[in-house]
Amino acid sequence: MSTSRTITPSAAASGSFTLGGDLKVHRLGFGAMRITGQGIWGEPRDREESINVLKTALDLGITLIDTADSYGPDVSENIIAEALYPYPKDLVIATKAGLRRPGPGRWEPDCRPAHLRAAVEGSLKRLRLERIDLLQLHTVDPKLPYAEQVGALVELQHEGKIRHIGVSNVDLAELKQARQLATVVTVQNMYNLTDRESEDVLEYCTRENIGFIPWFPLATGDLTEAGTPLDKIAHRVRATPAQVALAWLLARSPVMLPIPGTSSVKHLKENIAAAGVPLSEDDVEALEA
Repeated sequence: MSTSRTITPSAAASGSFTLGGDLKVHRLGFGAMRITGQGIWGEPRDREESINVLKTALDLGITLIDTADSYGPDVSENIIAEALYPYPKDLVIATKAGLRRPGPGRWEPDCRPAHLRAAVEGSLKRLRLERIDLLQLHTVDPKLPYAEQVGALVELQHEGKIRHIGVSNVDLAELKQARQLATVVTVQNMYNLTDRESEDVLEYCTRENIGFIPWFPLATGDLTEAGTPLDKIAHRVRATPAQVALAWLLARSPVMLPIPGTSSVKHLKENIAAAGVPLSEDDVEALEA
């Protein structure tokens, strides 16, 4: 496509959502996984550009940044603190715990209470925080009861180290179990135009007013081929397919909180501009067909 949407980007255009009844954020956030090195491992190739991306995100209205101790590992959290501390009062930094990184591109569940406690303590130190606004259990560890995993976060919450709890990569039964143990304010699952396996989880979150954070939100696959609804809509509204995919997510549910990530200021601006892409009801239906 030769042109892309060039409206003045503002995350505010996507509307807002209140996490846990007290943390109001713009619905289009920023995922800080890509500000690390290749394979989400080690330092980024251009650390200064990663810092510029974070600062630009705030300048453009982003109020929700999602990261994890496993991104780097530790690198993403360190760069966030370097770039943005002291943080604006309206900025919510959500991080995650529960995965170990044996090497580049490798992820292993570890949701033992002792590991989760150490991970949270580490995140507090790296992010220079006294309390984490939103701590998400990064996965479901099959090696131990889920109640122990969620319960460890509840204990840390009672100690004042976590403000709100979220879960990630859960099915509907696991989400309901987590809610019996804690007040769950967000769910972070894979969800995009080509992968809607978590449709039942999203519908539940919409009914219960739980924030739904879709990871891998820009996947479009063959949908970008000439003549497809995505291709036709993108041309008509003068946007990129990725911008239309993000606009569709925002239109899909009022609890949807996309967090597209990038290590490029240019791509960041394109992503945020998606909040202003106009989609009609017919557009949304065509994309969902």
